[in-house]
Amino acid sequence: MTDGADPLVRRARDAAGVVTLTLNRPQAYNALSEELLAALQAEVDALGSDTGVRVVVLAGAGKAFCAGHDLRQMRAEPSLEYYRRLFAQCSQLMQSLTRLPVPVIARVHGVATAAGCQLVAQCDLAVASSEARFAVSGVNLGLFCSTPGVPLARNVGRKQAFEMLVTGEFIDARQAQERGLVNRVVEPAALDAEVARLAASICAKPRVAVALGKQLFYRQVELGLAAAYEAAGQTMACNMMEADALEGVQAFIDKRAPRWGI
Repeated sequence: MTDGADPLVRRARDAAGVVTLTLNRPQAYNALSEELLAALQAEVDALGSDTGVRVVVLAGAGKAFCAGHDLRQMRAEPSLEYYRRLFAQCSQLMQSLTRLPVPVIARVHGVATAAGCQLVAQCDLAVASSEARFAVSGVNLGLFCSTPGVPLARNVGRKQAFEMLVTGEFIDARQAQERGLVNRVVEPAALDAEVARLAASICAKPRVAVALGKQLFYRQVELGLAAAYEAAGQTMACNMMEADALEGVQAFIDKRAPRWGI
């Protein structure tokens, strides 16, 4: 089920290496249809091997960021096999965002509900308009948002996450920031500038250091303390052998700006 247009629009990589992917089902509040999930997966897979990409921005067209799964599409084929396949497809996409070697920033201008809130939580960073709202509201329809709960519980406190999941109530952008779901909140007119500012800060750093750091960051949070330190130490040792790290340290010693190889 589509709106007759491409469900996902990709803006060409800019000079800094920023690529913007825009969910493009505005009439359906950018609901995650099977077609949109497939299009997102294809783009993320392609971006993973593009060494010119430094940051990916995920945005939404129209009034909403993303209203979750396409409920009309889900209701049209009520079978256990179909639902297992659909949620496996979505879970694969979410994990692919984490495996992407560059940071992914969610640009949230409107509502992000259910799997749309999951998408925000799964992105590495999120910048929200002050008018944005967030909810994992499936429970209001008799469907507990179990898969959205996975990244949600890894972003906000457990009791706050469970309250959102069990009540389905909305929180506003400031509450989302206080709880750790989003990084920055700005007025709507300043949203693009703030996203660009965050992306530029990342692009100014060596790509290899960011890639190594992102991979380690997510791996270590699932480990015990000793294993996490072991993995972190190995990563830092490998990172230190990179030319950019050696240049950065030498620049600090020489009291000059580093000359990155990026």
